Amino acid sequence: MGELTRRYGLTLAWGMVGLTAFWLVILVALPYLLMFEFSLRPYLTVDKIGGPEDIYTLKNYVTLFSNTIHFGVFLRTIVASAFVTALCLVVCYPMAFFLAKIVNPKDAATLFLLLLIPFWVNEILRSFAWFIILSYQGPLNAALVGIGLIERPIRWLTGGNGVIVGLVYTYLLFMLLPIYNSVQSLDSNQIEAAEDLGAPLWRTHWRVVIPHAKPGIASGCVMVFMLSAGSIIVPSLLGSPGTRWFTEIIQQWFFEGQDWNQGSAYAFLLLILCTGFVMLMMRLLNVRLTDIAK
Repeated sequence: MGELTRRYGLTLAWGMVGLTAFWLVILVALPYLLMFEFSLRPYLTVDKIGGPEDIYTLKNYVTLFSNTIHFGVFLRTIVASAFVTALCLVVCYPMAFFLAKIVNPKDAATLFLLLLIPFWVNEILRSFAWFIILSYQGPLNAALVGIGLIERPIRWLTGGNGVIVGLVYTYLLFMLLPIYNSVQSLDSNQIEAAEDLGAPLWRTHWRVVIPHAKPGIASGCVMVFMLSAGSIIVPSLLGSPGTRWFTEIIQQWFFEGQDWNQGSAYAFLLLILCTGFVMLMMRLLNVRLTDIAK
């Protein structure tokens, strides 16, 4: 606080602290606390709220583990989100290294602009575009049949394929930008020194580039996993009846079943899952929370 006061003055410093406290307490902590309190209470009619049946219980949490369908969807969402994260990492790491260390900086700005332009369009419209591309009679199947790669159209929108493609496309930049920032800060002389000492390309990346880019990799993985696990639009538009997403079930509890207590329990379990993934990435990559937040 003393540094803020010295740099910006007392009024501005207290204003920044106040806005930060408002954001953390009113817009972050309080909604989660209310959701947690809702999740511990049973779903009751209005006349029974505050009565003898309105007690704190873990029944809403137990429901997920006793309902085999919902628990299966929960596990499938975890696995699919992790798979999307891994795909984004495989695609974005070489792209980030190319943009940061190989391409000319002026050309890199142009390439970034080309990558950003599609994201100026609303996510719903982009998901609808992928629905058209991946449909049975869509342009992708027409092109593949036309050049002879396949004999008959493929149903891309079954088995979760469309959801995976849509999520990778939607959250690609959330993986690319943190890794790019980390790789760009690496001194190129270290890469040249490793090459001069005879290190092959894979060893240079394993021993020099990746250790330096760990905070960016961790940040990208955390953001992509959390956004994928919490996505609702892409699974709703590109998913099939047999590949429901956990967020769709949460939405049904809240808005169709009007059971906010059960929906809060499911949402809080998803929050715990995402928090656990953050801790896991910090453990695996040996980075701190402050490194991920940079």
